[in-house]
Amino acid sequence: MDTVEFPRTGFVRLSQILAPAGPIPVSKSTWWQGVKEGRFPQAQKLGPRTTVWKAEDVRALFEGRADE
Repeated sequence: MDTVEFPRTGFVRLSQILAPAGPIPVSKSTWWQGVKEGRFPQAQKLGPRTTVWKAEDVRALFEGRADE
């Protein structure tokens, strides 16, 4: 996360969340398992092939404020 600042608000796609482009260093399968188990934020569907997450929820996760 050295070159691009993670958004504070809005929606982000999975490619913006997971490393190397994003702040969360896990694989896609680990991410989806964490979503299913409630460890990671729930996704929102914008369309049949568009899944996003709230940037605020993801930021809270990697800043250690996931309980807020």
